Amino acid sequence: MEWERISAHAHISGLGLDSNLKAVWKKDGMVGQEEAREAAGIVVRMIKEGKFAGNAILFAGPPGSGKTALAIGIAKELGEDVPFVHIAGSEIFSAEVKKTEFLTQALRRAIGVRIHDVRKIYEGKVEEMSVDWTQHPFNPYQKIPSGATIKLATKDEKKKLRMDQNFAIQLVQQGVEVGDVIQIDIEGQRLIKVGKAEKSSYDLSGEKIVEIPSGSVLKEKEFVYTMTLHDIDVMHSKSGISLTSLLFGAPERKEISEEVRNRVDSQVRKWVEEGMAELIPGVLFIDECSMLDIETFAFLNKAIEQDLSPIVIFATNRGITTIRGTDVKSPHGMPIDLLDRLLVITTKKYEERDIREIIKVRAEKEGVKLSEDALEKLVKIAKETSLRYAIQLLAPAWEIAKGRGEITVEDIERCYRLFVDVKRSVKYLKEMEKEMLYY
Repeated sequence: MEWERISAHAHISGLGLDSNLKAVWKKDGMVGQEEAREAAGIVVRMIKEGKFAGNAILFAGPPGSGKTALAIGIAKELGEDVPFVHIAGSEIFSAEVKKTEFLTQALRRAIGVRIHDVRKIYEGKVEEMSVDWTQHPFNPYQKIPSGATIKLATKDEKKKLRMDQNFAIQLVQQGVEVGDVIQIDIEGQRLIKVGKAEKSSYDLSGEKIVEIPSGSVLKEKEFVYTMTLHDIDVMHSKSGISLTSLLFGAPERKEISEEVRNRVDSQVRKWVEEGMAELIPGVLFIDECSMLDIETFAFLNKAIEQDLSPIVIFATNRGITTIRGTDVKSPHGMPIDLLDRLLVITTKKYEERDIREIIKVRAEKEGVKLSEDALEKLVKIAKETSLRYAIQLLAPAWEIAKGRGEITVEDIERCYRLFVDVKRSVKYLKEMEKEMLYY
C-alpha cells in the first residue's frame, strides 16, 4: 500500500488556459477565477518571452480565494527547471541572518542559470567498491569516509579509480552500491548516481534501471543543468558548505559578501556572452506580504529594478491596514510608491457552482467518495463558513464513513458538530469568556 500526503494544492497542474489564453472553467485542477487566471496567463507568456524582468505582481483577495493556487499554477506553467521560491512574509523575522541578506538570498534562489558544459568524466557500472573510514574530528564515537577505491566498467573497458574524501562522502551520501551506474566529474568535484545497471541483482526499491554505458570509462560529455545564482554564490563562498553540514544535513544559512556576488554576476554574464549558459527568470512568491516592514518594502522596491532580478509576486488578504514599522495606513499594508509599480490581480470569493466543483475535485484527489446529499451539505457549509473549512471536513468524514464506501449527510453533520469553524469558535469564546485565563 502506498502512503502519500496530499497537500492543499496537489491537484493543480497549471492555470487551465486554452491556446488563446482564455480560461477554461475547469481545467488543470483550477476552477473559476477566470479573469485572474487569464491575467496570470498573460504574465506567464511575458515571462517566457523575457518581457517581464524587473516587474512585480500583487495577488489581492479575501482568504480562501485561490491566491496561492494561482502562484502554483504560474510555476507549473513556467516549467520544471524554472526556479519557484515560496516564502512567507513572517519568515524574514525568524531567520538567523539580516533581513536584507535573507531577501537577497531568496531573490537569487529565484534566478536560474541553465549551463551547457562539456566535461571529461568517468562513467560506468560500479563492479567493486571499498570505502576507507576515519575517526570523526569532533566525535570520537563516529567515523566518516576518508577515501574510496572503486572499479568502473563499461561494455568495452574497465578501470580502477582511487577517490579522495570529497568523492567518498558523495558515494556514501548517495547510497552508491555495486551494480549502480555513476558519473564522476573531476573538474566539478561532483559524483552523480544515474541508476541501477540493467541485469544487476536488485530489489523492488523502485530505482531507475539504466543501460550500461559503452566506449571508454573516461570520455567527454555535454551536461545541461540548471543552478540558481544563490547555488553559485555558495559554491564561490568559503562560508557556504562545511564537511559537517554535508554529513549532518542542510548547510547553515550564512551571509555572503557583496564581493562574491559581484564575481559570480561577472562570471555568469561571461558564460551568457560565450553561449555557455542562459538566464532563466524565476518567480519569488511572497505570501503574507502585509507582514513585511517598511525597510523590507524599500529594499524590494529597489531590488526589482536590478538587471538580475526574478519576477516577484506578492499576495495579501489585507485591506486598508498599517504599514509595519510606521503609523501610516495604506491599501494592503504596502507603501504607495511600491503599489504604483505593481500589476494587481484581484481574486473574488467563489460562486456556488465553483465551490461544488472544487469540493468534488478535492474529494477525487483524496480518494474520497461523496453522496450527492453530502456534497450539497458541504456546499452549504462552505457558503456559511468558508471553503477551506468545508474541505477540511472531508478527511474526518471519510474516517467516520469507512466501511460504508461513501460519505453521507449524517457523517458531515457529525463532523460539523465535532469540529467547529471560526465563527462558532468566537461565539464559544464570548460565552466562556469569564472561564478563560487572561495571562
